[in-house]
Amino acid sequence: MVDADLTFVIVGGGLAGAKAAETLRSEGFTGRVILIGDERDHPYERPPLSKGFLAGKEERDSVFVHEPGWYAQADIELHLGQSVVYLDRETRTVGLGDGTAVRYDKLLLATGAEPRRLDIPGTGLAGVHHLRRLAHADRLRGVLASLGRDNGHIVIAGAGWIGLEVAAAARDYGAEVTVVEPEPTPLHQVIGPELGQLFTDLHSEHGVRFHFGARLTEITGQDGMVLAARTDDGVEHLAHDVLAAIGAAPRTALAEAAGLALVDRAHGGGIAVDAALRTSDPDIYAAGDVAAAQHPLTGARLRVEHWANALNGGPAAARAMLGQDVSYDRIPYFFSDQYDLGLEYSGWAPPGTYDQVVIRGDVAGKREFIAFWLKDNRVLAGMNVNVWDVTETVQALIRSGAPVDPEALGNPSVELASVLG
Repeated sequence: MVDADLTFVIVGGGLAGAKAAETLRSEGFTGRVILIGDERDHPYERPPLSKGFLAGKEERDSVFVHEPGWYAQADIELHLGQSVVYLDRETRTVGLGDGTAVRYDKLLLATGAEPRRLDIPGTGLAGVHHLRRLAHADRLRGVLASLGRDNGHIVIAGAGWIGLEVAAAARDYGAEVTVVEPEPTPLHQVIGPELGQLFTDLHSEHGVRFHFGARLTEITGQDGMVLAARTDDGVEHLAHDVLAAIGAAPRTALAEAAGLALVDRAHGGGIAVDAALRTSDPDIYAAGDVAAAQHPLTGARLRVEHWANALNGGPAAARAMLGQDVSYDRIPYFFSDQYDLGLEYSGWAPPGTYDQVVIRGDVAGKREFIAFWLKDNRVLAGMNVNVWDVTETVQALIRSGAPVDPEALGNPSVELASVLG
């Protein structure tokens, strides 16, 4: 069959899906491309939702991947505000909530993730928030501005990236902020305890209060409004609003119902895909937050919930759908901005996988440094904080897999590129 006779369907209207559609056209695919998203907004990028847009520094229109008119110009058929309710692999069809059945020759699942919910009393109150979608950010932006004007309090459950970025935005508005976190430091399961204190100090200097070693057990209120949040150690925190920032779960229900191979939650969850982002069905692919890919470089199966993975994974899946030889070996990457601290993190080094952290630069004073996570003197990950234009070199160190001299790695007077040998 020629391209013009084929129909490629993309389920998921986020960055991964939009970039996959763009890549299909840029690679010369002439068949039908159908993009289905369950939000009414056109595909958008998520980082601004907890960064520039939330903080009031970026306009709403800046978050969209393409101008609305681009989809018609590229002959991409959009079905927005539509949920996919079933996937029938035998007939190669997906069913939409409005009763429409769409047949595919190749299918990409870019269904993303959804915020984990607090399972405690009081979550139905009007002042309880999540942050995953543009509509959430629209609402939370207004809430933070109002709290700032009225000296109001927000309690944030979770000191991960989203929780910390929202805390920074809230303080910039002037709101009072308390962060409740069961671990002893922020980002404990991401960067380990060695660097967690940096973020405790940073946010504490800006007036954020931390309550470590505790979890929320109840949100109390009156007339539908939040009044306080209680933790399992008996402390009651004044709150006018509460944000649940306790992570996200991959949206795998559609894949599970269709019998595709999945990864269990203990190992990160998601739809199992190979290095070409192909699922257990050779005509179905997955990309973005929902895909748990076999990574050629690390040898591990990784599910990465960050912007760069959607940006690069969508195009990689599109090329694989076109029959190109694809091995998706991008090094995981993300960035964060909090107050006057900016950082980039490359690699994969959760607690337990490394045996040494090497610091190059000044952590406590200027907060200008690069941190490296090593195993047997091999660099697994690097995080540059207020140091720029080093990501390419950091990723080269990771990709090489070669042993390095930790002393030279940590010495700012030694050119970083020379550590590669």
